[in-house]
Amino acid sequence: MSGAGKKVVDVAFKAGKSIDWEGMAKLLVSDEARKEFATLRRTFDEVNSTLQTKFSQEPEPIDWEYYRKGIGSRLVDMYKEAYESVEIPKFVDTVTPQFKPKFDALVRINSILDPLLPVSVVLLVELKEAEEKSLKESERLEKEIADVQELKQKISTMTADEYFEKHPELKKKFDDEIRNDNWGY
Repeated sequence: MSGAGKKVVDVAFKAGKSIDWEGMAKLLVSDEARKEFATLRRTFDEVNSTLQTKFSQEPEPIDWEYYRKGIGSRLVDMYKEAYESVEIPKFVDTVTPQFKPKFDALVRINSILDPLLPVSVVLLVELKEAEEKSLKESERLEKEIADVQELKQKISTMTADEYFEKHPELKKKFDDEIRNDNWGY
């Protein structure tokens, strides 16, 4: 393989090895994010695999003698000369020098924040759980408040049977007391 193609394959291979997929997966909190992340990882692996197989092999050398027998020497020599005169220009990287200082600065910041990341992830998960618990408790309390307000409005006209219908545990308690001849004296 020639220089530029090999360099692309090497960079892609090294990038694939240095990505902490499991670490990033732990940071995701929603199922949708996990699905998108799995798609990203699968796509990355497919592209990396293509780069490894397609660009990691040297092209097969041309068998000029085979073509000379079938086509003729003069035409094959002309193609061979044209083929050998083709020069693939060297890739000159003008982008990396512009962004390398910024990238290095981000790496330094990341090294400072990296120890804090697991703590913040745990806090985020705990906060999410506390929020869900709080919302459920709020729903329960709002329902209880509505029940009490309804009871407050109806209490003056409510019969004992209507009250016991809403509170069967009290009916059972009173029935047990009467049955056991325990009148609360």
